[in-house]
Amino acid sequence: MQRQKSFEGTSAVLYLVATPIGNLEELTPRAIEILKSVDVIAAEDTRNTVRLLSHFDIKTKLIAHHEFNEQQSSHGIVELLEQGKSVALVSDAGYPCISDPGAYLVKSVSDAGYPVVPISGANACLAALVASGITPQPYMFYGFLDAKESKRKEQLTTLEPIPYTIVFYEAPHRIAKTLTSMLEVLGDRNICLARELTKLHEEFIRGKISEVLEIVDTPKGEMVVVVEGKSEKPQVVTMSMISAKVDEYISNGMSASAAIKCAAKDLNISKNEVYRIYHQA
Repeated sequence: MQRQKSFEGTSAVLYLVATPIGNLEELTPRAIEILKSVDVIAAEDTRNTVRLLSHFDIKTKLIAHHEFNEQQSSHGIVELLEQGKSVALVSDAGYPCISDPGAYLVKSVSDAGYPVVPISGANACLAALVASGITPQPYMFYGFLDAKESKRKEQLTTLEPIPYTIVFYEAPHRIAKTLTSMLEVLGDRNICLARELTKLHEEFIRGKISEVLEIVDTPKGEMVVVVEGKSEKPQVVTMSMISAKVDEYISNGMSASAAIKCAAKDLNISKNEVYRIYHQA
C-alpha cells in the first residue's frame, strides 16, 4: 500500500497539468504558476507546447515525452526527481493520460515513491458530457475505438449491453465510419456529437445516430461522441408494430420514405431495418 500526502515532504513532484482544449484562457492561474516553477516540462509535442508557453511567457525547459519514447523518457524523469527536480507533464490538449501518454510515467514515478499531483483544468470528455443532453451519470469514458472496422465492431459489441452513457473520442476523417458501426451494432440510439469544443466554431449535434449520420460529411476538429446507454427495459418491436406505425404516418399524408424515417425514430431502430421489414410485410 502507498499513501501520498501531496503537499508534505519532498519538493520533487510530478505534476499532471491539464492544458486548454481550444480556448487558451482555460489554462488556470495555478497551472501557469506550476509550469513556471517546475524545473522541467515534459510535453507530448514540444512544438505545440512552445506556442502555449510563449503565450503565457513561460520559459521553463522543455523535453519530449510521447508514445514513441515513453518508457525511456519515464526513466529519465524519475532520475530528475531523484536529483530533487520537479517535472510537469502536459499533453497537447486536456489531461495527460486520457487518450494521451502518461500512464506508464505515473506508475513509474509512484512506484519510485515520488508524489504525483494533478492540476485541474479543461477536459473534452466532461465538457461534451454535461452539455450533451444525455444522462450524465453513470457514464463510462471509452476514448478512441479501433480504426479497423472489424475490431471496432468487436469493441462495440462488448459495449452494447452496458446501460451507462458512453463517451468516445474520434478523428474527423473516421467519424462517418464510426457512426455507421455504432448504428449497426448499438442500434439507433440518441447521441450528441460535440466538435471544436471551446473554440469559435464549437458545435453540438444532438439526435439519433441515423440523423447525425445524414449531416456528417466533411466535419472538422476533434470529435467527442456521447452515446446513451442501453435501455434497461428494451422495447420489443414486432413486424406488425412497424407496419402499423408506417401506415399511420402514410395515412396522415406522409410519403413512404418519410413515414419510414419517422417510424424508425419512434421505435428506436434503424431506417434500413424498418424499410426491410415494411416492404416484406
